[in-house]
Amino acid sequence: MISRCLRAFERTLFAHRKFVLSSLAMVTAVMAYFGSQLHMDAGFDKQLPVGHEYTDTFFKYRELLFGANRLIVVVHSRKGDIWNPSFLRRLSEVTHAVMYMPGVDRNTVSSLWTPNTRVLLITEEGFQARDVIGGDVIPENLDVNKIAQIRENVVLGGYVGSLVANDYSGAMVVADFLDYNPRTKEKTDYIELGRRIESELRRHFEDDQAEIQIIGFAKQISDIADGAVSVVHYFGVAFVFTALAVYWYSRSVVFTFTTLVCSLVSLVWQFGTLKLLGYGLDPLAILVPFLVFAIGVSHGVQQVNFISQGICAGKSSLEAARASFTGLLIPGTMALVTAFVGFATLVLIPIPMIRELSITASIGVAYKIVTNLVMLPVVASFFHFGPGYVQRITRLRADRERWMAHLDHAAEVRYAVAITLTAVALFAVAYWQSLNRHIGYLKPGAPELREQARYNQDAVAIASRFSLGLDVFTIVNEVPEGGCYDFRRMNYLDDLSWYMNNVPGVISVASLPGLVKLGSSGFNEGNPKWASLPRDSRSMASFIGLAGEGSGLYDPLCTVLPINVYLSDHKATTIKAVVQAAKRYREAHPYVTVRVRLASGNVGVQAATNEVLERTEIPMLLYVYATIIALVFFTYRDWRATVACCMPLTLATFLGYWFMKELDIGLTVATLPVMVLAVGIGVDYAFYIYNRLQIYLAEGLPTVAAFQRTLRETGNATIFTALTLSVGVATWTFSDLKFQSDMGMLLAFMFMINMVMAITLLPALAVVIDTLLPRRGPVRRPFLAH
Repeated sequence: MISRCLRAFERTLFAHRKFVLSSLAMVTAVMAYFGSQLHMDAGFDKQLPVGHEYTDTFFKYRELLFGANRLIVVVHSRKGDIWNPSFLRRLSEVTHAVMYMPGVDRNTVSSLWTPNTRVLLITEEGFQARDVIGGDVIPENLDVNKIAQIRENVVLGGYVGSLVANDYSGAMVVADFLDYNPRTKEKTDYIELGRRIESELRRHFEDDQAEIQIIGFAKQISDIADGAVSVVHYFGVAFVFTALAVYWYSRSVVFTFTTLVCSLVSLVWQFGTLKLLGYGLDPLAILVPFLVFAIGVSHGVQQVNFISQGICAGKSSLEAARASFTGLLIPGTMALVTAFVGFATLVLIPIPMIRELSITASIGVAYKIVTNLVMLPVVASFFHFGPGYVQRITRLRADRERWMAHLDHAAEVRYAVAITLTAVALFAVAYWQSLNRHIGYLKPGAPELREQARYNQDAVAIASRFSLGLDVFTIVNEVPEGGCYDFRRMNYLDDLSWYMNNVPGVISVASLPGLVKLGSSGFNEGNPKWASLPRDSRSMASFIGLAGEGSGLYDPLCTVLPINVYLSDHKATTIKAVVQAAKRYREAHPYVTVRVRLASGNVGVQAATNEVLERTEIPMLLYVYATIIALVFFTYRDWRATVACCMPLTLATFLGYWFMKELDIGLTVATLPVMVLAVGIGVDYAFYIYNRLQIYLAEGLPTVAAFQRTLRETGNATIFTALTLSVGVATWTFSDLKFQSDMGMLLAFMFMINMVMAITLLPALAVVIDTLLPRRGPVRRPFLAH
């Protein structure tokens, strides 16, 4: 039934070739118009997991607590310290520039020049509070006495190490961004915002006297987007190399043109569809179009191989194209459906950015069924290949088959057994090594950028000169109204603060109980013996009042008491240790009227992302493999095919995890799609090889002989595709973007290891299985096998 339907489709398709291509050309033109309007789109909120405890806490209290979406600008003096009129005037100007930057929540701006920066003193007459820089001080009338007073206030207020560098070489301006404009409700364009930060802050205020250092999500994502320009350049290099390689393989401008154009057409459709659906292209998903293009090239080369084989056998281009269409439609569709399901399963990860990426990639892969399995053979059928080309390609194919004959041993029983045992041992080692694979980022700074990037250099410089950690993990404690005046609750939070302060990787902890203890000591001439929590609620209230709501350590009703844990970095190992410590304390020391919620801060949302990736990775891969098993069994109706196709794929996947571990590449929102793609590419190799094998087995050839013919005919296209794609993506290692460089190495490895598994382990497994469990009946031919 399926064969009859597909044959009818073939006859109709090739009978109306001109109409079909005209229709596809019109669709391409329309999609090109819409695709040209696609633009980069980055957002902070869409990188956060939906429905996770940590991000729920972050969204609920984002207006009250220190935000994860923070901008830090440091004005660093190149000559001397900050205590001079010129520097302080520049700091004032930078503060105002940050204050009026679009998207900034002005309530969160902190600097020596902002009124929320105050100093609290204990004198003989009692407590005295004042601004670090008083309202009567303006940048234009600074003199030696006023600067000396500002310096004294900074020291007395404890701002050395936080707003002022430890060595007095710089001062900091801090602000939080809103993801949406509160007035217009328009979404913040972080890429454009990052560029404005660069032009209006760094370029405007940086000179030979002062250096402007900037870190934060807006600047980070903008730098990544700017680095995406180099991504396009490397895509161009990979494209040119692929074109030259396809020409070398096919020895035909026609086949080269057809393969590349059909692969590019699906990208045009993909971009147009994304625009129609209202999506943009996230900078972290910039690699997806090339990955989809790579899948298209893989299928295109198989089509070229099949068509050229038919031409060498004496068929016309039309006959060869029709044979290729019917011969490769089933295995090609199976492989693309598997890749489609693989990308579609990324929707299971409740992170909006990954879901967008899933939709982007799935659309591109789905279009490949039309452009590479239908459009390509139809286009090829219009071209004529003369006797000269037939002679050249016949000699070339003969030479390649002689070279491929060296792989015939993989299908011999004794070698097959050795290969299978080696694969089993390798799988055991790879599985053991992959158990400790990393989840999340493994290096400080922005992992998407190289260590020498300006952003990461700024991050290192700020971290070295300021005592306050740039990575904040906020534990939110919910208590009844007025709960901060109760000694037992405050004592519980003080114990939690002390516990977290002793966790490795924690620099310091800021909490309301800590400030109350400091105030208690201050009331008693600074005697450390009195640094304790008062049991009387009125005394507690008086000390809390001294802290002020601007501290961000309690809300007006005293129902939310956050604890800010400052970390040395945001490496995955550091984050995991801190999160586990907080969970252990919460579970071991529950308190009825205190609800300990995790977590806000940039570390809290990063921890949520890491946990979601770790939790959803295995179920996602199981869905992909379940799809592969179902498709293989449905098509070949043989459990042997399922084992032969899936086991090499499984080994390649775990070798990929091992490779990631050795190169310190963590599993992140950028690397996870690559592993899914690797499964899709591996399936391409396996399906095309096994489909050809099944044909020869159905003709009555012994397993060994059938595999030897298969490897000679299909194996060379598989090897060529892997080498071409691997060398193409290997050029990415020179990219300005670290994550593109890592992806280039990972993809090159996965392309090659999947190819090696397909041409060695796949035939070896099939031979071993047939030797141990001989077939009792004839082998069924695949659908539409020629």
